Amino acid sequence: MKHVKVDSSIDIFHRRLPFFLALEEWVARRLPAGDYFFSWQVDPTVICGRNQEIDKEVNLDYCAREGIDVVRRRSGGGAVFADRQNFMFSFITPSDRVTETFAAYTAMIAEQLRRLNLDAEATGRNDITVAGKKISGNAFYHLPGRSIAHGTMLYDFDATRLAGALTPSKAKLESKGVKSVPARVTCLKLEGIALSPEEFEQFIIDGITDGEPYILSASDVREVEQIELTYYDPSFMRIVNNRSASSQTHRRSIQRHIDGVGEICLEYDDLDSVIANCHISGDFFMTDDAATFAASLNGLDISDPHLEEKLLSLHPESFIHGLTAPLLLTLIRPS
Repeated sequence: MKHVKVDSSIDIFHRRLPFFLALEEWVARRLPAGDYFFSWQVDPTVICGRNQEIDKEVNLDYCAREGIDVVRRRSGGGAVFADRQNFMFSFITPSDRVTETFAAYTAMIAEQLRRLNLDAEATGRNDITVAGKKISGNAFYHLPGRSIAHGTMLYDFDATRLAGALTPSKAKLESKGVKSVPARVTCLKLEGIALSPEEFEQFIIDGITDGEPYILSASDVREVEQIELTYYDPSFMRIVNNRSASSQTHRRSIQRHIDGVGEICLEYDDLDSVIANCHISGDFFMTDDAATFAASLNGLDISDPHLEEKLLSLHPESFIHGLTAPLLLTLIRPS
């Protein structure tokens, strides 16, 4: 696996987080087939998943007061808080088997932590835990012929800022058996790591990569910056979702945490039991475009006795990881 880094003459210390997301895309689209890895850090930032409604997941007033940046990534999963006490890792590989690639990535990072005598394991959909507490949250997405997995690694954390910036639903916290975000996380410092932050980062890079690194030139960085601009497009950021329903319709909103899927919110207009203007949001992982799948539900009759068969024909699991037709039926027809 090759280490990707920017030429030392180019200052990227204060780059906003989307620069590094754009760098992932650039590597996936421009470099020859192979495995690539890099590590990065940013000033305080909340990064939301592709399908999350930012105004529901993030305390925007708190972030504005505290100078915390808020951005969106192209991968699914939940909102995370990152700052200089947190490392971000990116893994790019030539694979179309997204689920297998993601599992291999989290297992690889967990193995590096075990080399430091930490009780680490890859668990659930996207977490790496140490002694049962989350130390790393991860996500993935797919480009033609390439898979991108990326995630956090907490060296230390500010519990006040973490709790103040993120506002996960009660259902999501209850699914983890806790009452607050800080209650279910740990960090390398709390677990007694002997390495400094700089030593830890180098340990991970040395343990995962080999050979000569790929070093980005100034012209490479300019290409990355062009991709970065797409992350600031208001239509991509979607801070607040304004989906107004007709006064003649009943807008339904069903939100649940489903084991193996994540938190999922299904909203639609009920037009005499017919689904219209369907929208799906949450911290689930996509295997294809969730908006396309939501649109495919429009026109279905909620009262149709053969609804489950029709949902089966739509293959929900091919769009949202872990979502089966029976599970989707329980969202459309909650008991």
